[in-house]
Amino acid sequence: MNTERGMRNAERGTAALRWFSWLVYAFLYAPIAVLVVFSFNSERQTAVWRGFTLDWYRVLFRDAAIGNAVANSVIVAAAATVIATVIGTMAGLAMARHEVPGKRATRSLLYLPVIVPEIVVGAALVSLFGFLAMRLSLTTVILAHVAFSISYVALVVRARLACFDRSLEEAAMDLGATRWQTFSRVTLPLIAPGVMAGALLVFTLSIDDYIITSFVAGPGATTLPLQIYWMVKTGITPEINAVSTLLLAVTIVLIAAAQRLQVARRSTVFSDRGPGS
Repeated sequence: MNTERGMRNAERGTAALRWFSWLVYAFLYAPIAVLVVFSFNSERQTAVWRGFTLDWYRVLFRDAAIGNAVANSVIVAAAATVIATVIGTMAGLAMARHEVPGKRATRSLLYLPVIVPEIVVGAALVSLFGFLAMRLSLTTVILAHVAFSISYVALVVRARLACFDRSLEEAAMDLGATRWQTFSRVTLPLIAPGVMAGALLVFTLSIDDYIITSFVAGPGATTLPLQIYWMVKTGITPEINAVSTLLLAVTIVLIAAAQRLQVARRSTVFSDRGPGS
């Protein structure tokens, strides 16, 4: 009897938890769903649904200001991704492989760009650029994005190296490979999923960033988030919903790809080594 009562109570608890989870998801994603739906609204006022249309997407693709903002965002994100990925990968390798004085402090400092509020980072960077007499432009935006992105790559690569089998590198060097050959042909291919995950994460963060970019962007350096914010000042229209929907879609695809790479297992390594090795 007690067992049956306990099972019923467990089922009620599971059902309540399931409904609570659905309510939380609805609270989080209902605004996004409304934005996506009303990007196809034929009425200019987004509060009333009048019918389905793709006209706002056509208007969006003919908007020169949006086009320039997209181009700037892609340039900044691509440049920041390449630079941050190279530096972050080297930092991750150094932290995982070498014991140097102040390693713990360095590791703690690496978390700061992730933890510190973006408004503080933005204010610090614009002060630094002013001290260096650098004119705010697309270059300063790229440098700012590199500054806050390196940590993400380093942390992802370091996590990937935590389960790395060093015996594979030792075997390669025993067979006559130099350190560079070992790195390029053994180490890098094996940590490539982590490197790519970090790169995709940086690209996503860069193309979405508004707060830091608003501090360091000069004339002619308007990115897509800045353009969307300025458009919102005149009122929410289906065109804004359309560009936000496209940005959301790109972000979801990149994050999904980064997560897929980040959790990739070493099945290829094990299959190459064979079942009996």
